Amino acid sequence: MSLRVTFVAAARSSPLLAERFEDDRPLDQAGWDEVQLAARDLLPLAAAELRYCSPTPRSRATGDALGYAPLVQLALRDCGMGRWRGLTLGEAMAREPEAVDAWLADPRGTPHGGESLLAFIARVGNWLDTRPVEDGGRIVAVAEPSVIRAALVYALKAPPSTYWNIDVRPLSTTTVTGRAGRRYLRLEGAPVQPSRA
Repeated sequence: MSLRVTFVAAARSSPLLAERFEDDRPLDQAGWDEVQLAARDLLPLAAAELRYCSPTPRSRATGDALGYAPLVQLALRDCGMGRWRGLTLGEAMAREPEAVDAWLADPRGTPHGGESLLAFIARVGNWLDTRPVEDGGRIVAVAEPSVIRAALVYALKAPPSTYWNIDVRPLSTTTVTGRAGRRYLRLEGAPVQPSRA
């Protein structure tokens, strides 16, 4: 039995440099505009047998706007950031530079008083491992970019430091296939058109 989960990154709620830890703001106008532009390509994913989303307003709104009617999954919430919740990385760095450096260097660290990176990756991985498996069954999950990065690190059994090197753009899709203990990453894109001479 093989699992196929396509993650759709939520549309944005702010410019990239203004992203906040555990951001609970709704989609901004640019995010809504991006959903409308991407809808044609992403609407077919609504045919998935199971449709989920992170509990954030922007993940729910993205899923609803794409016609997924997703079921909220608390396990797909962003990493618990303790007292840094609502701050940008720059704001946290300005307040507690040594603590931010420690957090970035140690995947077990919780200098913010929240969840460690390892615990976050394990939580998202456990969700992935407990999805119902039907051969050929498809699942779509609209989630925050951080959740998708955690799922990819878990699925690929990559070192936790890999988390910091994965860039997940709004409304991008990434598919994880396989079964617990043996997962594969499938990158999908538009087919290349042959050039005419």
